[in-house]
Amino acid sequence: MNAIEYFVGHSTDFISSGGVFVGFFLVFLECFVPALPLCAFVALNVNAFGFLLGVFISWIATCLGSYICYRFFSFVEKKVTQKYMNKKTVQKIKKGIDKFKKIRFTELVLIITLPFTPSFLVNILCGLTRMSQEKFCCALLIGKCFSIIFWGYIGKSLLESLTDMKSIIYILVTLGLAFILSKMINRKMNLE
Repeated sequence: MNAIEYFVGHSTDFISSGGVFVGFFLVFLECFVPALPLCAFVALNVNAFGFLLGVFISWIATCLGSYICYRFFSFVEKKVTQKYMNKKTVQKIKKGIDKFKKIRFTELVLIITLPFTPSFLVNILCGLTRMSQEKFCCALLIGKCFSIIFWGYIGKSLLESLTDMKSIIYILVTLGLAFILSKMINRKMNLE
């Protein structure tokens, strides 16, 4: 047994023995500590609980963690930056961030869906721009669903995913589905 198999086996046992809470907590924690590997936690959840339950636990955890991160930075922008920073600095920050606020709903969904997007950064930008909660949450639920399914299905490193033709096709199909779904929801809810 090589070191990777040993690590995966013991990590899966640890998550399994801790139950759903441990798997949930690891993915939730990744929303606040971007250095943690979401792909590894999702793959371990799928290993420990099976594909459907592992993906579901990971999806709920990452959506909840991302939402809390978004709300925190929304609060920070509203209370802290306007209260404790001088107006010139606040204006400079707002000018840079306001470009992100104008992002379309379908573009936001695609950004969140991309498996290699730094979601922590997206959560912060959405919070700082005080993007509408409805727009952020809808994009988050759609985008993260496809992203988590991708990591559950792939469970590989970045390099392996980019050199495996099946993975590339899967990414393109996933992005296409997320785009179509976001267009349909946008038509119904007008989230631009």
